[in-house]
Amino acid sequence: GLTEKITAQGETAEKEYAEFAEYCKTTDKQLDFDIATGEKEVADLSASMEQASATMSSLSTKIEELAASISTDEADMKAAEEIRSKESADFAATEAELKEVIDTLERAVGLLRRQGTSMLQSKSVASFVQALDAMVQASVFSSADAKRLTALLQSAQEPEDDGE
Repeated sequence: GLTEKITAQGETAEKEYAEFAEYCKTTDKQLDFDIATGEKEVADLSASMEQASATMSSLSTKIEELAASISTDEADMKAAEEIRSKESADFAATEAELKEVIDTLERAVGLLRRQGTSMLQSKSVASFVQALDAMVQASVFSSADAKRLTALLQSAQEPEDDGE
């Protein structure tokens, strides 16, 4: 009867309780493990975030330094380009002047060859200069060529005059 039925229900309830208690223990242990694991992950992720933040700060500083360095290098490059441009202009002016002097000298040599050897046979540089001066006066040379040639001859004559 009834006693057996109540005893069977009691045993079933006791079995269900034991299973539920075991489930609670297992779940409790699993939850404790999950909580501990989660806390460790939070600590690890926090440390990773701090490290990433420090790296980001370091890289930001490096970017600022490199930007300043680039700015300095660009200013240096601009200054160097200006210097090179000025040097190039100076070279072009000097080259043009030297070409003019060479042209003047080549024309003077040509005139001297055509004018005869009498001027070259002269023993004195002064008479040579006088002959060239006469050619200048006779407008054989342009006034710019005459000035260059006169200056050249005077500079060539000065050391010789010192030796007399």
